[in-house]
Amino acid sequence: MVGLAGVDGVLLTGRLSLVSHGWLADHVVWGVVVVPGAALVELVLRAGDGVGCGWLEELTLEVPLVVPERGGVQVQLSVGVPDGVGRRVVGVFSRLEGAEEESWVRNATGVLSVGGRGVVEGLGVWPPVGGVAVDVGGVYERLAGVGLEYGPVFRGVRAAWRRGDEVFAEVALAEEQRAEAGRFGLHPALLDAALH
Repeated sequence: MVGLAGVDGVLLTGRLSLVSHGWLADHVVWGVVVVPGAALVELVLRAGDGVGCGWLEELTLEVPLVVPERGGVQVQLSVGVPDGVGRRVVGVFSRLEGAEEESWVRNATGVLSVGGRGVVEGLGVWPPVGGVAVDVGGVYERLAGVGLEYGPVFRGVRAAWRRGDEVFAEVALAEEQRAEAGRFGLHPALLDAALH
């Protein structure tokens, strides 16, 4: 994280590759490794923590952040100056490593703030009262049929229940990923599985 001269914004830089972040290889969309939106949420929240804005108000995904089979992708997160109420605009950008003549691609934009965490009510009993069990067998085969190929790291759905318009899911991180889970606020594979 580097502070920008003359303003209260910051720039974070990094690199993603299948060698350094092998778990990303388990997130394939139409035959291409794509960084899941949940991982972008994690990156943006980490950037926000660094400037005292740990609340993500919104994140709009614009262009998929693709990880090449060989080599890596450079990533930059820009966090703008705070507005009158402490909100900051954030941008996620990428460029293939070695393609310095290419323009940076804006993958996502969002807003960080100093807002507080909401309280979730009614989850004191599990499974949810009044929930009807949903068969989750074959969910990943069905998703693969529409181009979303999830490897073992992202196959976290264990059970689900429906109560009216609400869906409740029980998800778990793959055993191999649990040792590294502490490096994340919430492991992106776990958050991504909750969306399945």
